[in-house]
Amino acid sequence: MSTAIVTDSPYITRSPDACGEQPVLAGTRTPVKSIVGYYKMGMRVEEILEGLPHLTPAQVFAAPSYYHEHQAGIEQDIADSRVENLIARYGLKALADGRLVPEKNGE
Repeated sequence: MSTAIVTDSPYITRSPDACGEQPVLAGTRTPVKSIVGYYKMGMRVEEILEGLPHLTPAQVFAAPSYYHEHQAGIEQDIADSRVENLIARYGLKALADGRLVPEKNGE
């Protein structure tokens, strides 16, 4: 088991064992980019906590703060996670029901 990589926030860690070493909320596997995405959708802290009750308000507030200090890297993580980029990177195809499956040779 690897140890967490120290960040400049007590609420944010990085670890090779969690989410591909993306910044996550300490003690969880919740990526900072997920909380940032909820904020960008207009969700309030209370709404985020309803959906993620294992988090504390301090953790949720720490995510956008960390984002503003590391915006370029987190925006790149968000872009890399877009469906069209995942399809291209991993050779997937989208089925009519929305599932992503491996593209078979030439099919």
